[in-house]
Amino acid sequence: MSGEKVAIITGSTSGIGLSCAEVMAENGINIALHGLMSDDEGNKLAAEMAEKYGIKTLFDGANLADPASIKAFMARVHKEMGRIDILVNNAGIQHTESLHDFPDDKWDAIIAINLSSVFHTTKYAVPVMRKQGSGRIVNIASVHGLVGSANKSAYVAAKHGVVGLTKVTALENAEHGITANAICPGWVDTPLLQKQIQAHADANGLPYDEAKRSIVTTKQPVPEMADPRMIGEFIMYLSSDHASAISGAALPIDGGWTAQ
Repeated sequence: MSGEKVAIITGSTSGIGLSCAEVMAENGINIALHGLMSDDEGNKLAAEMAEKYGIKTLFDGANLADPASIKAFMARVHKEMGRIDILVNNAGIQHTESLHDFPDDKWDAIIAINLSSVFHTTKYAVPVMRKQGSGRIVNIASVHGLVGSANKSAYVAAKHGVVGLTKVTALENAEHGITANAICPGWVDTPLLQKQIQAHADANGLPYDEAKRSIVTTKQPVPEMADPRMIGEFIMYLSSDHASAISGAALPIDGGWTAQ
């Protein structure tokens, strides 16, 4: 893919988002990074990536719970980088609690970050992509966009919403060279889950690897988590010309979780 292409990746300063950014950077894609860190930290990360891969980068700490902040972020990327070829909506938050006790503010925050922000970024990316005659939108949903789990009412509702929004985006833009797909990961080996595994190991007196297998196999047959880079490589494929016939799909990377 051409080095002129520009990708916006929300939540790209760690985990799946950072792995996706690194894979795309390796392929010569210019990157607009986004995440929860200071401007100094974010600009440093962007500069390091630009130097390492010989690409253009920028960092923006837009508040994805604020539509006006998202609008300004998208406009900035288009103005400073000239294009929007790839949009990866990856940012997300989580809170677990029974539905009848679920705090209203947590519900509102999860819907805003995990679902509404996807609508707002897409709303501003699509006109640019239509004018260019091409574009790729990849939304990171979750296996919870396909199935439910107890105590995750807001997260499951948001991720199901992302899958539905992805389908509508694909249908409305099918004749404009734009594809939209949702990736639905199961267990992914990120720092957040590593902490959860260690806590499970400590609480049950288990070695880390045994605790990891115990947690993973409660949901999926394959006893291993996906590496974040696997997700990044798949996003890169969906963003390529080779995937032009794939649109409107909800694609699990879940170790067989939803095959059961």
